[in-house]
Amino acid sequence: MTTRRRLLAALPALSLAACAGLPSRNAAGPTVATFNIWHDQGDWPARLPLVEATLRAANADVIGLQEILQDGDALPNQAQTLADRLGMQMVFSSVDDADRPRRYGNALLSRLPILDHDWVKLEPLDDYRTAQRIRCRMADGRIVDFANTHFHHTPEGGAIRARQIAHLLDWLPDDGVPLILTGDLNAPLDNPEMEPLRARFSEALRTVHPDQADRTTLNTALGHRSAQIDHILYDAGAFRPVEAAILGDQPVGEVWPSDHFAKVARFVGV
Repeated sequence: MTTRRRLLAALPALSLAACAGLPSRNAAGPTVATFNIWHDQGDWPARLPLVEATLRAANADVIGLQEILQDGDALPNQAQTLADRLGMQMVFSSVDDADRPRRYGNALLSRLPILDHDWVKLEPLDDYRTAQRIRCRMADGRIVDFANTHFHHTPEGGAIRARQIAHLLDWLPDDGVPLILTGDLNAPLDNPEMEPLRARFSEALRTVHPDQADRTTLNTALGHRSAQIDHILYDAGAFRPVEAAILGDQPVGEVWPSDHFAKVARFVGV
């Protein structure tokens, strides 16, 4: 049996294992996931079904994706590929011009009706980062914003992340619509530069599972340090997380879904 066939044969087991203890769909509030999919590094054709299985296990209404790549005919937009497989809408943001064949950025996938969407290049502009936002209508008619971003990556780059955080918070609407923010923020939430985010938001996993506040979302098996840098942040005045988990943290054979792990959280309104 070929390696690819072995991977595909293992997918049902992966999905069932990943689903243990994960959010179930609930009309009372959104289920939200975040996942840095590591663009086309490693063996993307082998990783794609594992990324898909991880996202199916999350069963999210809205998914924030980071490190999305498209490269002409050789590599269709990875987020669009996943959206098509999952039956979701997709909104992509990139500093690369829309007419360029090779573009790199972030994406939001949604099962909820998208009423509006926007994006911005984050300062400093030479770090080539974006933030994006979609405004959606919940099944009960409530309007909710979902934002997604990917901050500067070096551990010593706190000052750069601080500028990006300030720009992001200044850019986000201040019109009373509740917000959930996903992303690879490239820093633990306790870092000094993250204080403005801590002041406005709570983090889903550490709220539901305080004992997992330091559990890594970086894949140490692929050479990364142990750090929780992927986050689902929420307005505590509007939402309460009732379930949260890390998933996509197991390989199939020798193939990992990504060099990050995914997060998922289910919310109810307050």
